[in-house]
Order: sequence, then structure tokens, then C-alpha cells
Amino acid sequence: MSTVYIGVGSNIDPEKHAKIAITELKQLGKLKKVSTIYEAEPVGFSGDNFFNFVVELETKHSLSLLGDYLRAIEIKWGRKPQAQKNQDRTLDLDILLYDNVVSKSDPTLPRNDLFKFAFVILPMVELNPELVIPSTDKTISEIWAGFPRTQSLTPVTLTLII
Repeated sequence: MSTVYIGVGSNIDPEKHAKIAITELKQLGKLKKVSTIYEAEPVGFSGDNFFNFVVELETKHSLSLLGDYLRAIEIKWGRKPQAQKNQDRTLDLDILLYDNVVSKSDPTLPRNDLFKFAFVILPMVELNPELVIPSTDKTISEIWAGFPRTQSLTPVTLTLII
């Protein structure tokens, strides 16, 4: 079994799609932990705010197969197959970490979002603060400690059945 951290985002009916994400991800393995959901402004475009959170999943699926399953879930719930970055989303499911895999090809791991976006790193702090990010000598907490606090994150109260 592999331990995977998946970032989840939605700004189209985000309450509904956050719940759908949990239901779908449970089909891919054992959900170990789910972070707080945070509401955040979109980055790189104007649109409705996003709900963002991170899940820790244990899965038997290979990295490649898991990525295929995640894309299929996104498309099933309304994402266009050729969707561009920086636009509204029903569901955005991104592999942040897959065990200790380091990859420069698609998907890039660890995902660069861990170093760029508060809505990714803060939920990771909740789930596993002492986890050392592969290819670095830094823990999640150390990255968060040096992170600029420029992006506003508002915790959302939403009951997710896990």
C-alpha cells in the first residue's frame, strides 16, 4: 500500500463537490485523514472562491493508474478534458505526494503547489506536520513556518462522511 496526499479544490457548487470528492476517493483506497476545508480566493483569475482541502489516502494503485482515476473523476463531475489552468472547477484533484517518489515528469512530485500555495501547505500541516518532503530536508511544518501569510484562508464548517 502507498500513502498519497491529494489536494482537492472546487469553486463550482463547492459544498456538493467536496462531499463528492470524499465519496469518490474512498473508492480508490482507505481514507486515513481529511484536513479542514479552507475557503480561498482563486489564484491567477477572477472567479468564485474555492473550497480547498487535502486528504491522506492509502491505496494499492500505482502512481500512473491513480492519476488516471483522478482525471476520470474530474471529468465525470464536469471538468472539460482539455481544461486550462486558472479557471473555475467542479473538482480539481492533484497528487501532492506519493510515498517518497520524486518525479520530474508528469506528475511532478512533490507537487510544486506545496511550496506555492497556503491552501495546500496549511492542510498538510494539519495532517502530517513532521513529514519530510521528498527531495528536501524540510518538514511540512518548516515549510509552513517560512511561508508568506499573504493569502487569506477561512476555515469552512462542513461535515464530510469519511
